Amino acid sequence: MSPAAAPTSSDTTTATSTTSPEVAAVLARLRAWPGERRVAVGLSGGVDSSLTAALLVAAGWEVEGLTLWLMSGKGSCCAEGLVDAAGICDQLGVPHHVVDSRARFQEQIVGFLVEGYGEGLTPLPCSRCNRAVKFGPMLEWAEAERGIGRLATGHYARQRPAGDGADRHQLLRGLDPLKDQSYFLYDLPQTVLGRLVFPLGELTKEATRAEASRLGLRTAEKPESQDLCLADHHGSMRAFLDAYLPPRQGEIVLADGTVLGSHDGLEHFTIGQRKGLGVAWSEPLHVVRLDAAMNRVVVAPRREATRQACEVGAINWVSIAPPDQPIAVEVQVRYRSLPERALLTPLAETAGDHAAERPHRARLDFAEPQFSVAPGQAAVFYGGDVLLGGGLIQADG
Repeated sequence: MSPAAAPTSSDTTTATSTTSPEVAAVLARLRAWPGERRVAVGLSGGVDSSLTAALLVAAGWEVEGLTLWLMSGKGSCCAEGLVDAAGICDQLGVPHHVVDSRARFQEQIVGFLVEGYGEGLTPLPCSRCNRAVKFGPMLEWAEAERGIGRLATGHYARQRPAGDGADRHQLLRGLDPLKDQSYFLYDLPQTVLGRLVFPLGELTKEATRAEASRLGLRTAEKPESQDLCLADHHGSMRAFLDAYLPPRQGEIVLADGTVLGSHDGLEHFTIGQRKGLGVAWSEPLHVVRLDAAMNRVVVAPRREATRQACEVGAINWVSIAPPDQPIAVEVQVRYRSLPERALLTPLAETAGDHAAERPHRARLDFAEPQFSVAPGQAAVFYGGDVLLGGGLIQADG
């Protein structure tokens, strides 16, 4: 497909008359946006962020592209992504900036993952990366270097003022249930959330692809990466972990201590895992616990792998103030899991990691037992489409 210039502010009428009703509604909303319309667009080099920039240009915003250099070497998030992001900015006729964030990424994400896996956890890097590496730092750079106070990204999520008089912004699910990415944004602070623009929050992925193709964007047909950026960069998540954690042989055991086999590192296993255990038993087994102290992988039949409750710490309350009484919520304990009903009971605040900015804790009692509740992963609480808050699973209840 030969590149075609995306519509600029001078020809938005033509673009609106030929585009889909869904995209036309997004353009109308962006044109009516109150306040300043200068914006930095976080560009990864993928189709989602590319269309985000194109829509903002079409709606008459003053756009500058911003790409974080997180790692050296191969991978769609690295060299290829930088090239495609620069190409999109050239196609749209807007400035492009690359910010070297490799040291921050190494400290905040690589170090965090290595430490977590070494302790027998299953860390969730994406929400931490959004908070510590991407959104806040990108806004700080844009404001300090370019005098721009807003940031737009290609995430499928929505935000709006809460309207409660507390100067609070709410985070909502994206309208496409198959692409909703609000789960990974639960840890953003209010100081960041109120300055964000999510043009794709009301679009489906199908509509995004179609509009990118209609505009002739160079990334319109670019496939999505199916892995974490580190897995993509190293070839696999196992290869990444092997580069940082030395092999440490231990036992694979039943809950009663019966030894079934051996392993070469806890980091190669996740809670709920069934395949690739390398042990034989009379019925299928799942990983139910990673015992870092004993360097043991504990396995059990599926009926013993569910949990009725768990404790969650380092909670970030997003769309509501921290509750002081139990509340009914819908909770996701994994990105792709369906929301499940639970009773959330606040617990006493704790010291320790994240205590200064994330002191809140709670107990979740699930209406139905949940499978694969993994310490280190995020439990995110919703009330319908509104993301109430979220935190890190710390222990079984």
